[in-house]
Amino acid sequence: MKKLAPLFIVIAAALWGLDGIVLRPSLYSLPVPLVVFVEHLLAFAVMLPFLIVEFKELKKLKKADWGSFIWIAVFGGAIGTMAITKALFYVDFVNLSIVILLQKLQPVFAIFLAWLVLKEKLPKKFFLWALMAMLGGYFVTFGTNLPVLTGNKTFIAALFSLLAAFSFGSGTVFGKKALRAINFRVGTYLRFGITSLIMFLVVLATGNLGAVSQITAHQLATFLIIVFTTGGLAIFLYYWGLKRVTASVSTICELAFPLTAILLEYLLRDNVLDWAQWLGAAVLAYGIYQVSSLKEGRTVEI
Repeated sequence: MKKLAPLFIVIAAALWGLDGIVLRPSLYSLPVPLVVFVEHLLAFAVMLPFLIVEFKELKKLKKADWGSFIWIAVFGGAIGTMAITKALFYVDFVNLSIVILLQKLQPVFAIFLAWLVLKEKLPKKFFLWALMAMLGGYFVTFGTNLPVLTGNKTFIAALFSLLAAFSFGSGTVFGKKALRAINFRVGTYLRFGITSLIMFLVVLATGNLGAVSQITAHQLATFLIIVFTTGGLAIFLYYWGLKRVTASVSTICELAFPLTAILLEYLLRDNVLDWAQWLGAAVLAYGIYQVSSLKEGRTVEI
C-alpha cells in the first residue's frame, strides 16, 4: 500500500484543483474568513464523533506535537486557505494563472523546511525530477509568456498567492512531523478542529459572524459538497499519503493541483491551452511520476 501513497496525494491535489474551478466561485459573495470558518466547522462537526472514539490517541501527543498541529491549523488551515481564497476572489476566478503561481513556489518552501525541520536527506535524482515538475508547472500556467502583474488587484492576488505558498508548504512539513506521533485520521480531525477554533476567533474579530445569515441554500449545499469531497475527504487522502512518504515527495505530488485546474479551465470554460502549456502538462506529469517512484539510495545534503 505504501507504493500507492503518492497517488493518494495526487488525487487530493486534483480535488483541490476541482475546488478552485468548480465549487469555490459560488461563495464569492461571502466574506473570506467566514467561508474558511464554515467549511472547516462543518467538516469538523462530521468528524467529531470519530474523534471521540479515538480520543485516547491524543495522549500520545507531546508539547512539540501540539505545536506542530497549531502551526498546521494557523498556516495550512487558516492563513493558507484564506490567502488562496482571497487571491481567487481578487481576480474574480478569471486570471487564475497568477494565483496558481503558488504551486510553483510551494515546493521551494516545503523542501527547504523539510531539510531544516525534518532533517530529510534527498536522493540526488530528486532535484532533477523536482526541477522538471516545477518547470512543467510553470509552462502549464504561463505558456511562453512571462507573468504580468497588471492592475492593483492582480498584484495583491500575487502577494496572497505567495503567502499561501509558504503556508501550505510549511503545513506539509509540520504535518509530516505531527503524523509521526498519531494516525492520519486523528491528524485530520485535529487539523479541522483547531482551525475551526482559530477561524471562529478571526470571524469574531473581523465582525463577519453576522454574515452567516447571508448564506444561501445553494451556498450551503456547496459547503457540504466541499466537506465530503475537496475538503474533508481530500485531507483524509492527503494525510494517508503524507504518513507514508517524505514531505519533499509530497510537495511535488501536490503539483497535480495546477495541472487539474488548468485542464478544468479548458474543459469547462473553453480556455484553450497552447502548445507550450500542453507540453508543460506532460513534463509536469512525468516529473511527478518520477519523484513518486524514487527509491531510497544514496542521498545528498542540501
